[in-house]
Amino acid sequence: MNMYHLQQLHNHQPVTRKRERNKGLEKERLQVMDLSGMSLDSLPKPSLDLATISKLDLSNNNLQEIPESLTARLLNMEVLDVRSNQLKSLPNSIGCLSKLKVLNVSGNFIEFLPKTIENCRALEELNANFNKLSKLPDTIGFELINLKKLSVNSNKLVFLPSSTSHLTSLKVLDARLNCLRALPEDLENLINLETLNVSQNFQYLETLPYSIGLLLSLVELDVSYNNIKTLPESIGCLKNLKKLSVEGNPLVCPSVEVVEQGLHVVMEFMQHKMNSSDQRPAKKRWWMMKMVKCGTFGKQVRGGKRPEHEGYNMLKHQKINGLASPGFMGMLSPLRFFSSPRHSFG
Repeated sequence: MNMYHLQQLHNHQPVTRKRERNKGLEKERLQVMDLSGMSLDSLPKPSLDLATISKLDLSNNNLQEIPESLTARLLNMEVLDVRSNQLKSLPNSIGCLSKLKVLNVSGNFIEFLPKTIENCRALEELNANFNKLSKLPDTIGFELINLKKLSVNSNKLVFLPSSTSHLTSLKVLDARLNCLRALPEDLENLINLETLNVSQNFQYLETLPYSIGLLLSLVELDVSYNNIKTLPESIGCLKNLKKLSVEGNPLVCPSVEVVEQGLHVVMEFMQHKMNSSDQRPAKKRWWMMKMVKCGTFGKQVRGGKRPEHEGYNMLKHQKINGLASPGFMGMLSPLRFFSSPRHSFG
């Protein structure tokens, strides 16, 4: 290395160290503000620069609104907890929170989420349980590409937007205790989904989409207490499934006798049913090619074609003793930063 390069390296190192030092100081300056459980009807004038707040806990108060001007200045906010208040809406300026990772608005009276929430593209966890939501923003799935957990249980949702199927980072979807009539048809893009809970939609939810068999990472599926008579046979292809809850449904296929024998028997039954299915050939081939493409079962054949008489290469399932529970998933929640033990999906 010649003297010129040595001099360049010498000049560059102090600049790099200075930048790292500045980043460290900036991180140290960020504050956590806890105003929870103070019976606040309105927010006091803050005593510090709002841009220095990274976590703000306003939970368990009597707030009826959050001022637009407040959220517009929370430029470094990463965690916002406003659960258990009297909120009927969220400010449109929430879209200014470009660094927001965790938003908890559960336990309020919110009827809709502002479309501007789609601008919170760093959002990883959205908890809107126990509100009055009747719908979610139509294009929410196209924008919140980093969302890992979506909890909207105990609302009045009739449908989930079709864009939900584009939440490719999603690991947990909790939509129990709603009025869901159906789930989006194209679920195969949810390649990281591990937990799906659509239980207790009672008489409203009568069917599940066939594409549920393309959820490659699914570990826990809860469809209990609905009005489902027949499970889609594609469930037999959920090779990572460890827990299946179907109680409280008027199930005909598989029968109660099959279900009572355990998960491994249900899986074998669904696999056999798929293998001997009397679906129309065109539909059967279409779904089979989708499953092969996604790697759900069988082997990918060069050129995308399968020999005419090749049988289904069904996966083998064994009895699983360990179950993935919602409580365990809750332990991983970033909401553990707050003092309250109540977490979503618990």
